[in-house]
Amino acid sequence: MSETVLQDSVLPHSAIAIHGPEDFEGMRKAGRLAAECLDMLTGHVAPGVTTQHLDTLTREFVFDHGAVSATIGYRGYRHASCISLNHVICHGIPGPKPLKKGDILNIDVTVIVDGWHGDTSRMYYAGEPKVKARRLVETTYDAMMAGVAAVRPGASLRDIGRAIQTLAEGEGFSVVRDFCGHGLGRVFHSQPNVVHYAEYYDRFGALHQAPDIELKEGMFFTIEPMINEGKPDVKILKDGWTAVSRDRSLSAQFEHSIGVTADGAEIFTKSPKGLDRPPY
Repeated sequence: MSETVLQDSVLPHSAIAIHGPEDFEGMRKAGRLAAECLDMLTGHVAPGVTTQHLDTLTREFVFDHGAVSATIGYRGYRHASCISLNHVICHGIPGPKPLKKGDILNIDVTVIVDGWHGDTSRMYYAGEPKVKARRLVETTYDAMMAGVAAVRPGASLRDIGRAIQTLAEGEGFSVVRDFCGHGLGRVFHSQPNVVHYAEYYDRFGALHQAPDIELKEGMFFTIEPMINEGKPDVKILKDGWTAVSRDRSLSAQFEHSIGVTADGAEIFTKSPKGLDRPPY
């Protein structure tokens, strides 16, 4: 589950937790279970299936494995997943409407295992998507992985955003700016905010830049770019959760939880079955 961006916030390093080897092991267990949950769902996403049913499967999987769903009860949220269809950017609420052929959807789950949070999301296809929808999904995955590849001690948060923004905009898509990745560990959402751009000018001509904060070994955070087919502008629906593209263009998202290592990044939420991107 993504966090809302606090524009141009300046964050001291002292506010960002640094973790040791035992903490990495805790995150591996939580991340693996979250990834296994998304693996399980791959066989159930199809036209005619409701997102409510997919959420029930998620809830049962998490509880059956002795874990806790971090989203149930979080700020009043009542579901074990966020499921975002087509032009929904993030925080889509599961419901009784069946999937249609050609729908694209993001499923986002967060589990708690022994106090540690595993937070991840993937895109799925309900039947065969249109060519541009497939290209959007493929670009979004590649953008996330470009962000992961930019992680190493001595690099900065801005380097992550630059890698994502360069790839996505190079393919003709836009990067959503209203939501971001976040620190996590024993806390669901913590510092730092991980925005998915390096810089941009708003409609008033003001320059906004990603925080130029140095990455250090032992930091934990998510990288979860939201990429729109059209403009990056966001609208929040009356339910207070669902974020949609204002121009109703398609949107896609992938998310991994990672830890900064001595020479790069460890992905905690990589699929054990190799099902990190569609088609599955």
